[in-house]
Amino acid sequence: MRRISNRTIFLLILMGVLVLGVVFFTVRFFLHAGEWVTFPGSPHVYSGSNLSSGKVTDRSGVLLLDSTGDSRVYAEDEAVRRATLHLLGDRYGYISAPILEEYADALVGYSVVNGLYGADRTANTAVLSISAQVQKTALEALSGYHGTVGVYNYKTGEILCAVTSPSYDPDNMPDIEGDQTGAYDGVYLNRFFQTTTVPGSIFKLVTAAAALETLPDITSRTFTCNGTLDVEGDTLVCNGTHGAINLTQALANSCNVVFGQLAMELGPEVLEEYAQKLGITQSLSFDGLTTAAGSFDLTDAENFEIAWAGCGQYNDLINPCQYMTLMGVIANGGQAALPYLMDRVEGGLLTSYEHGKTTTKRVLERSTTDTIAQMMRNNVVNVYGAWQFPDLEVCAKSGTAEVGEGGTSNATFAGFIRDEAYPLAFIVIVEHGGAGSSAAAPIAGKVLNACVEVLSQEKN
Repeated sequence: MRRISNRTIFLLILMGVLVLGVVFFTVRFFLHAGEWVTFPGSPHVYSGSNLSSGKVTDRSGVLLLDSTGDSRVYAEDEAVRRATLHLLGDRYGYISAPILEEYADALVGYSVVNGLYGADRTANTAVLSISAQVQKTALEALSGYHGTVGVYNYKTGEILCAVTSPSYDPDNMPDIEGDQTGAYDGVYLNRFFQTTTVPGSIFKLVTAAAALETLPDITSRTFTCNGTLDVEGDTLVCNGTHGAINLTQALANSCNVVFGQLAMELGPEVLEEYAQKLGITQSLSFDGLTTAAGSFDLTDAENFEIAWAGCGQYNDLINPCQYMTLMGVIANGGQAALPYLMDRVEGGLLTSYEHGKTTTKRVLERSTTDTIAQMMRNNVVNVYGAWQFPDLEVCAKSGTAEVGEGGTSNATFAGFIRDEAYPLAFIVIVEHGGAGSSAAAPIAGKVLNACVEVLSQEKN
């Protein structure tokens, strides 16, 4: 009897293990089957390195990519093809499309009930948040310069523009390997998501935020700029001699002397704290994309290096997408929607996808962002020229980022529209473009006007 009882217990244990295994596999199947079926390289849904099912349109329904036939069919307009290449990928896998891989199961029409019922290549349609018209406007506005332009709605998170240059027509790929002009240097990189760049004076917004929240009476203080600042034998050179100025005037004149002094007064610990707090050193992850993380490291930095870092130089690096999001935070009172590209996937009852809004945590006090926003508006009205943004209440900061001895500086320009109807934050980076106010600001004006036109048409 005891032997029979032991065998019964052993069999019950085996049955329990079997049941647990079946439950475990079933749960994993329902959670991950779509990933297993649509893994990159799967012959059922991929042709080479490209997803071979589904369509992609912009927010207005403009067809950007059709993979339902025997090969990829891109947009009819060559300029649109070039402007969306880094989001959709090319035919040969030189430029990937992580967003399509992320939503492959929804695009091909996979469900755990019906399987690959979209594998006949009629499948579903992905609707991106971008506008083809705005993408085209941004790439044309860059006029052949290497760089990037990004615009997003800081209330909803929709990215309307994420352009990177240089680009090429996927229907007529140039001889990139044989190019000797430098026109295609870094063409395989998505500069908006995958790179970091020296920010120049747009970083002074970070220094200003730290000063406003940690230095008493900072808005009532007066500073003196004589054109240079001597720091323990090193000389920090300003872009002018500004005399007696307050913080608002220092930001408008992009005064290196004042912001160098503020950086040293704040100290490396506070500056690093705010760089991290505002997301400079972190990555964003969404829609299968992970942005490059910026850098702000003052370990063992001398006072001159700390001063220079507070002006957006030294070893400061930002990612364009992340910094655009920071502009949204300032515009929206201390927290903003996180950006996204995939708005929805249409077709089928069980495979549709729709983006849900997510936000940053509060990273700045509203009183701080209100003050910075007003200072940035002052920049536009009294320095850059509000005429560049007709009928738009743009708040912005320009930058001229030194990138090496003898090289032409990168032009940077970042900010937002202060308008409930058009809540847009933006960043423009023009490599070797020179001064941000003259090279990057006009590009921002063209792209923002294109965004407003698109949003106005949607409302009507």
